[in-house]
Amino acid sequence: MAHRLEALEQRVREVLGDKIVDFKQALGEITIELRPEDLLECMTALRDEDGLRFNQLIDLCGVDYAAYGDDEWITNEASWTGFSRGVDGVTMGRMGITGIYGVHEIKSNTGRRFAVVYHLLSVELNQRLRVKVFAGDDAFPVVPSVVNVWNSANWYEREAFDLFGIVFEGHPDLRRILTDYGFVGHPFRKDFPLIGHVEMRYDPERGRVVYEPVSIEPRVLVPRVIRQDNRYVGHSYGAAREHAGERN
Repeated sequence: MAHRLEALEQRVREVLGDKIVDFKQALGEITIELRPEDLLECMTALRDEDGLRFNQLIDLCGVDYAAYGDDEWITNEASWTGFSRGVDGVTMGRMGITGIYGVHEIKSNTGRRFAVVYHLLSVELNQRLRVKVFAGDDAFPVVPSVVNVWNSANWYEREAFDLFGIVFEGHPDLRRILTDYGFVGHPFRKDFPLIGHVEMRYDPERGRVVYEPVSIEPRVLVPRVIRQDNRYVGHSYGAAREHAGERN
């Protein structure tokens, strides 16, 4: 396995050269980062070059790196039992709304907010590769479409556009694919409220579906379960076994 990864790494470096922004190998997987302006050229090479032959795009997804690695709720003073453990019991429960990261704008603590991640498979050589590209503008994230490289990217890119608001330049039909036609916003962005902006219902008097401001009371629901288990602080393996023996 290690030999195969080393051979793949060497071949990827040979073909892409200085177009690779970052290269990581962890847990038996290789991840490379590319610039948006180099994406189409590099993806075509990854598909066609000998020793690579990544002829299948297995998956494509958007990522919002805003407040990456941070908790959504500050719970230092919260209860250990039940639900609603957030310090502010009535809140939208998302960054940029709770006030933790600012009401109007949410920024990435990595310096770049929106990324697109591609998972590639070579059926011929039985090898995989992960490719990541960051959009240059957080306010209007744009990356090139790879539909002309892999047809399967069509619906994947529509999904990432719908949920994250990432625009894929050159896509033949970039429309929403999961949310409603009149939906406002992008629900997988971290600053999108958990309860949404509007709700819809059928109005029998008007004879049509109507959209109204959401009427759900915002609440933070974070369940916590305490188990007598050696995996948790304060419970040794022996104590956990004694507890299990008592129950049996």
